[in-house]
Amino acid sequence: MPHTPSSPAKGDRLSFKENLGFGLGDMASNFFFQTFGIFLLYYYTDVFGIEPAAAAAMFFLTRLVDAFTDPAMGALADRTQTRWGKYRPYLLWMAIPYGICGYLIFANPSLEGASKLVYAYITYSAMMLIYTAINVPYCSLMGVLSPSSRARTVASNFRFVCAFGGGFLISLFVRPLVEGLGGGDEIRGFQLTMALFAVVSIVLFLITFATTRERVQPPVNQQHNLKEELVELFRNKPWIMLFYGAVASTTFLVMRDSVTIHYFKYVVGVSDEKYWWIFDQASLFLGAAKLSNVAGIICIGFFLRNFDKKPLAVTLCVVTALSVAAFYFIPADQFALMVVVNTIGTFVYGPTAAIIWSMYGDVAAYGEYKFGRRSTGLIHSASLFSLKTGSMIAGTLASALLAYFGFVANELQTERSILGITLMFSLIPAVFALIKAWAIWAYPLDAARMAEIETALAERKAAETSSA
Repeated sequence: MPHTPSSPAKGDRLSFKENLGFGLGDMASNFFFQTFGIFLLYYYTDVFGIEPAAAAAMFFLTRLVDAFTDPAMGALADRTQTRWGKYRPYLLWMAIPYGICGYLIFANPSLEGASKLVYAYITYSAMMLIYTAINVPYCSLMGVLSPSSRARTVASNFRFVCAFGGGFLISLFVRPLVEGLGGGDEIRGFQLTMALFAVVSIVLFLITFATTRERVQPPVNQQHNLKEELVELFRNKPWIMLFYGAVASTTFLVMRDSVTIHYFKYVVGVSDEKYWWIFDQASLFLGAAKLSNVAGIICIGFFLRNFDKKPLAVTLCVVTALSVAAFYFIPADQFALMVVVNTIGTFVYGPTAAIIWSMYGDVAAYGEYKFGRRSTGLIHSASLFSLKTGSMIAGTLASALLAYFGFVANELQTERSILGITLMFSLIPAVFALIKAWAIWAYPLDAARMAEIETALAERKAAETSSA
C-alpha cells in the first residue's frame, strides 16, 4: 500500500462549501481558457479571418510578455497585505475586468485587413494581462488554504472537477449556443455566447472570494528579496520538474483541443447529423472527453488509496499518449470508435492533471523548509507561467503547422493539409504526454517525504511562536 500523509488536523480541514467555492474559481477561469484552447484558433482562422501564420506570430509574441508579468504578479501578491489576505483580494478586484476583456476578444467590430490583426493583438494581450492578475493569486490561494498537503490535495480535486466540469459545458454547448444565439451567423453567435460566459465567470470568481480564507502565513519576520527568491526558485528541483511536466501537459491538451474543430470539419467531414437535436459530432466528442475527465477526477481517491502516486501518474500518462496516438490510425468514418478511444485517454488524463497541480502547494512548503522563505505567490505564478508557456507552444506550433501544411480556411483541403491536421490531433500531442510522464517520474517529493517536511515546519513554527 502507498504511504499517505496523516489526516489533517481538524482546524486544517476545509469544509465542502469552501472546497466547492475554491473549485468554482477554476470553472470561472475555464469559461474563457477552455474556450480559447478549443475554439480560439478556429475563430481566428475561420471566423475572424486571420491567416494561420499571423496567428502563430501573435500567440508567440504576446506570450513572451508573460515571462515578466507572471513572476512580477506573484511577487506583488506575496507582498500584498489586506484584511482579506494576500491573494483573495485580487479575485474581487479583477473579476469584472476579466469578464470584459474576455468578451472583447470575440466582440468582432467591423474591421478590415491589417486592423483585424491589430485588434486581435490588443484584445488578446489585454486578456492575458488580466488573466495573470487574477489567476496568479487564485493559483496561489491553494497553497495557503491549509497547511496540510492532504487537505490541499482534496481542494485540488474539487478544483479540477469544477475545471473539467466547466470544460464539459463549454465543449458541449459552445457550438449549439453559437448557432442558436447567432441564428446561423457565427460572428453574432460568438459575441452573444462570450457575453454570457463573461457574466458567469464574474459571478463565479466573486463566489470564490466570498467562500474561502487564507490560513497559512509566511515565516515570522520573513524578508522579501525578489532576486534571492528567483535564485531559490531555480534551485528548487521539485518546482523545475513540475514546470516541465505542466508545460508538456498544457501543450498536449491545447495542441489537441485547438485543432479538434479543424479535425472534424476537414478530416472527418461536415455532417448534418445531430445528436439529441442540437449536438454535432465535434460537440459530442468534446463533451464526452470532458465528462470522462470529471469521472477520472472523481475516481482519484480510489487510485491513490491503492497505488503509489508517482508510478500511477506515469502509467496514466503513457495510457493517455497511446490513446491519442491511436487517432493516426483510426479511419475518419469510425466516429463511435473515436469516442471510445478518446474517452479512455481523457479518463486517465484527469487524475494526472489534478496530481501535478496539487503538488505546487508541496513545492511551496519544500521551499520554506529548505530556504526558510515561503514564496507561495512566486511559485504559483511560475506554475501559471508554465501553463501559459504550454499554451504558447501549442498555439504557435499549431498555427505554424497549419501554415506549413498548406491549410486554407473554409476550402477543400489537400492531402498534405489533411495529414498535418491529423498529426496535430494524434502523434504530436502524444509526444508531449510522454514528456509529462518523464517529468513526473523525475519529481523527487513523495508522500513520505512530504510528511517529514510538514512535521518539521510545524515544529519550526511552534518554536518561532514560543520565542516571539
